[in-house]
Amino acid sequence: MPRIEVEITHPDRVLFPADGITKGDLVGYYNEIASRMLPHLKGRPLMVQRFPRGIGEQGFVQQDFDGALPDWMSWIEVEKQGGTLMHPVADRPEAIVWLANQDCITPHMWLSQRGRLAHPDRLIFDLDPSGSADFTAVRATAYTLAEVLDGLGLVAYLQVTGSRGAHVVVPLDADADFATVRQFARDVADVVIADDPGQRTLEARKARRGDRVYIDVMRNAYAQTAVAPYAVRARPGAPVATPIEWSELDGASMRADLFTIRDVAKRVADRGDPWTDLARHARSLSQPLDKLRRMSSTSRRS
Repeated sequence: MPRIEVEITHPDRVLFPADGITKGDLVGYYNEIASRMLPHLKGRPLMVQRFPRGIGEQGFVQQDFDGALPDWMSWIEVEKQGGTLMHPVADRPEAIVWLANQDCITPHMWLSQRGRLAHPDRLIFDLDPSGSADFTAVRATAYTLAEVLDGLGLVAYLQVTGSRGAHVVVPLDADADFATVRQFARDVADVVIADDPGQRTLEARKARRGDRVYIDVMRNAYAQTAVAPYAVRARPGAPVATPIEWSELDGASMRADLFTIRDVAKRVADRGDPWTDLARHARSLSQPLDKLRRMSSTSRRS
């Protein structure tokens, strides 16, 4: 595939005023990390957060790029009540760079791919600390989730979000629809919460969470999105949503926003992408669903 030159406009525009990080820096980062991001984005509709005047001013979310995409860039037309939306798709490195040039700081991706939009191939547990809860509680919740998922025959991957929490991600073979996947995620979350109800909750209303970690399973729904791996967050310091190894979770310095635009590309060049084999571990939910039902039945009888 011949390389396409993307014209970069206003590279000196400052997008992160407290840090002096410019649009040129953002484009440079995405250009460097694009080959690592691409396997996780291919074939997925994207929603993007754009900040034309930098993060010091209000940005906006854009899903529909009808008439705005270059002719070489892929897109997916998604039906919506009353019409359709034309979502961009990053199927080549230049697409990620083009989006960055549109002041897209953070791409978010669907959990399903072209041709199977109603059947997710990723399941996500979004672990969000509440109140004064710190990353220690997120760490404990992530480990319990991984243990439960392993017992169900599923492989769990980990990402710090670049914000406050972490994502535990499970690759699926897209045999189940979103309703099935979301209910499965909720039932797994119930098991994890029962292990430590004082520290974990499914309560969506912040006022009722207290200091517990919110296990958000609602991203597992049609047309919902999750922050893309290696996406920059629109926060001071330009932290990055970064896949990590489970062995890194115990590090004394580990926190949700540890990695930034200044160090992630080198980290990946040195260590590789912890999610390289994620797709190869995709599993059907058929047997895990049966195991979870038996687990729940045994728990009710005891």
